Amino acid sequence: MTIYDEVLSFIDAPKQARFEALALQVFRHQFDTVTPYREYCTRGGVNPSRIGSIDDIPALSTLAFKYANLTDSVTNLSPSDGRTFSTSGTSAGLDERGRHHIPRVDIYHASAMSHLRRMFFADGTRMPVLSLHPPADRMPDSSLGQMISWAMDEFGLGAGRCVADRKGVDTAAALDFLREAQSDGAPVCVMTTTAALGALFDAMRSAGVRLALAPGSRLMDTGGAKGQRIPLGPEEVIQHSAALLGIDPSLVVNEYGMTEMCSQLYDATPFNSRRSDHPARRRKLGPAWLEVAAVDPATLERLPDGHPGLLRFFDLANVGSVSAILTGDLGVVENGFVQVMGRAADGEVRGCALVIEQFAAKAR
Repeated sequence: MTIYDEVLSFIDAPKQARFEALALQVFRHQFDTVTPYREYCTRGGVNPSRIGSIDDIPALSTLAFKYANLTDSVTNLSPSDGRTFSTSGTSAGLDERGRHHIPRVDIYHASAMSHLRRMFFADGTRMPVLSLHPPADRMPDSSLGQMISWAMDEFGLGAGRCVADRKGVDTAAALDFLREAQSDGAPVCVMTTTAALGALFDAMRSAGVRLALAPGSRLMDTGGAKGQRIPLGPEEVIQHSAALLGIDPSLVVNEYGMTEMCSQLYDATPFNSRRSDHPARRRKLGPAWLEVAAVDPATLERLPDGHPGLLRFFDLANVGSVSAILTGDLGVVENGFVQVMGRAADGEVRGCALVIEQFAAKAR
């Protein structure tokens, strides 16, 4: 069994006692097959034979994906099995966008759909899906677009609709779909970026439109303040979804994900978790194959539960690239929950800057 098959087997049937041992195997595989990552580890004096815990594995900043081809270049994999996704680049030119090549898309599919099923379709209900983000056929370089396309295929019912392309979202078409859904009296699912949702809410308020979608209707948003003219906060998303669409707050679920990572985290609510918080306090849960830690921004060492720091991930589903990922996001990890607090100021992320310096210098 290859390391890829072992990760896929773990995703299909997680056994938490195996996680760290498998994570160490994945790290050693990546050290051997991802040349820029091996060079980074070697310069830091890292010897894989001396790495005994997940905290010892060097993490790469997500920014490194802009400067290096961080993919398995040794294992004999069919090119047809792989896909390359690019970051959104809302504030960067095309050449400055990060790229993540995934050699085994079936692992990305298994990771994304398994946790989406648990956190957003936990009741097993299929329903029409309205997408306010371009799906894979309109935006093939978007990992979010691919995930939405898979979701429409696996959890959708009847004629779903996409009302967005690279230029933006057609709010009039979205309202037509939602009015029809209200008339039909059957639940619907809305999948959107937070920015596109803000545009829909603006259009509804301007037109004086309020809807009452059928019970069981749900909404997933992602992306946070990125791309928003007037930022729409998490609490406002929940409030406006109830007031303008009639969606139960427990069925308004925010996703945290990124192009550089094959796994996602979702809000824990009474709908999907027995350990969910009060609706006004949203924290997130990741899947069993994703380990999350808050680390000190300067030393990159793990902080105790409940202490804010930079979020660091180890994603087994990233087996074909780099699994140990350091973000520029601040957050708190406590009892398995993750509370995302927003972006760290550039001056605060000294450890992160050190991580990417060699990649930026090499690119220059």
